[in-house]
Amino acid sequence: MSEIAEIIDSVESRIQKLFIKINSLEENSAALRTELQKAAALIQQQNEQIKLLESTCESLRMTNSLLGGEENKRETKLKINSLIREIDYCIAQLAD
Repeated sequence: MSEIAEIIDSVESRIQKLFIKINSLEENSAALRTELQKAAALIQQQNEQIKLLESTCESLRMTNSLLGGEENKRETKLKINSLIREIDYCIAQLAD
């Protein structure tokens, strides 16, 4: 009979250890989920900053080319031609 009691005590002890381990893992999982959400938010914020900086860079390039730098004359002409084509397309769409 004492062997059965020892086995039951051993099983109870193991079950308690498993519950403790499960609780620890759940806490760890929650902490990791929170960290993942923060990382995702940071990535989103950085992506928005990258888009804003790329837009600013493109605007600065265009401004620089419109100011008439020697190396940018070709780019300026191409951009102006592109804008004229877009305007012509819009006018044609409105005329239909």
